[in-house]
Amino acid sequence: MRHDGETLERSLTLPGAVTLNLLDMIGVGPFLTLPLLLAAMGGPQAMAGWVLGALLAVCDGLVWAELGSAMPEAGGTYHYLAEMFPGRWGRWLSFLFVFQICFSAPLSVASGCIGLAQYAGFLHPGWATQGAAHLLRMGSYSFGVTAGRSTALAIAALGVVVLLLYRGLERMRRLAAAMLAVVLGTILWAMLTGLFYGHWSRVVALPAGAWKLDHGFFAGLGSAMLIATYDYWGYYNVTFLGGETREPERTIPRAVLLSIGLVALLYLGLNASVLAVLGSPAILAAQGLEARRALLSEMMRVAYSPGWGATTGMWLGRLAAVLVMATAFASVFSLLLGYSRIPYAAARDDNFPRIFARLHPQGRFPYVSLLVLSAAACVFCFFSLADVIAALVVLRIVLQFGLQQVGVVLLRLRRPEMHRPFRMWLYPLPPLLALAGFAYIVISRPGFHRELILAGAVAIIGTIVFGSRSIFASAALTSSQGTKKGCNR
Repeated sequence: MRHDGETLERSLTLPGAVTLNLLDMIGVGPFLTLPLLLAAMGGPQAMAGWVLGALLAVCDGLVWAELGSAMPEAGGTYHYLAEMFPGRWGRWLSFLFVFQICFSAPLSVASGCIGLAQYAGFLHPGWATQGAAHLLRMGSYSFGVTAGRSTALAIAALGVVVLLLYRGLERMRRLAAAMLAVVLGTILWAMLTGLFYGHWSRVVALPAGAWKLDHGFFAGLGSAMLIATYDYWGYYNVTFLGGETREPERTIPRAVLLSIGLVALLYLGLNASVLAVLGSPAILAAQGLEARRALLSEMMRVAYSPGWGATTGMWLGRLAAVLVMATAFASVFSLLLGYSRIPYAAARDDNFPRIFARLHPQGRFPYVSLLVLSAAACVFCFFSLADVIAALVVLRIVLQFGLQQVGVVLLRLRRPEMHRPFRMWLYPLPPLLALAGFAYIVISRPGFHRELILAGAVAIIGTIVFGSRSIFASAALTSSQGTKKGCNR
């Protein structure tokens, strides 16, 4: 593995790691996706998707914890795949992972920016204007593409995040802590509102046939788990910053598992509170309306208007919109911070274009990687949120998480003597259950072929690029050796 003289500083402690993980996990998702979750199963029984999503996150998190403590390097999965699949196979899969990150990371960032713009529509209806919708076709499948004020606002928010990230990690600690305070304060307010103004019977007001275990139930559960998986993801963010983590053998496993436990409790409390105030029928009936696009704001308006007056209720709804926008902004901040380290790590290893290995001369951060991922995210801001989430989850499962679950088992078999400061509990159940859960999410939903085709296309293009780079590298090496022989003669 090649390394140059430019290195990252190990300054990230456990509190900072948990902070960045929470910012990554608690984005706009839980404030926006509850209607999608309820629609998937037709009622509050969709909360089962949240519970199963949490269990799946724990199983997967244990895998990340073991790998992160054993191989604490910038880039996370990039280094894990190289160790789990040695030789040319590992180098190919590592390259393929980084290549798909150039798609999946911007998709994740774009989802936060889109959600931020949607909540802005509660502050001013004109900001939510999406413009004319168009269809981008891939064979018999199509994706919705829009361009309007909402898209412009999403891209503008992304630009501000890039400006803030144009500095070193040490200088961003206070900013990240302030962002987390806003995130947790918003969720706490929502939970207290549900506690004092909600009707908790609505949380368990199930429709007739809610637990009828037919094909529709399991297809809906798969869709609900896909949404829950999207909302839980981010507990592994600290592994991408492994090269900047202090005492990584202890910090990484603790940060991963603490983040999952905290977010699971917060998500369940938040969604139960929203259901207690609005009720499942009202949320489902608002599909396609502005009230659905700014769910927490609508919750505050409904909760406070009867006792405090309609005007006060509307202003509190607007305050909630501002806080959710801040939460989405913080999530985009954390996502770009972590993902920008992955192409950087691969480039330092000569397994990605070397330009991505450049560090900013003052801030000592991978600025080329940051700018490229941000530019791609701008493009994805033109797509619908539902399409972005589905493409992101399936792409990541097929070309990262599935490989990692298989690889951690192979690494245990091939290198049992490897130093593992943290060994996952109940091995091999966590990787096997995680692999089964991810497979179920991918194939149980109607129309899942569309995202699988996208993942296949990314894998094929990435393989072609990898092969071309290998051919050019071999040709350059042969030419260099020939030149040296000629000079020796």
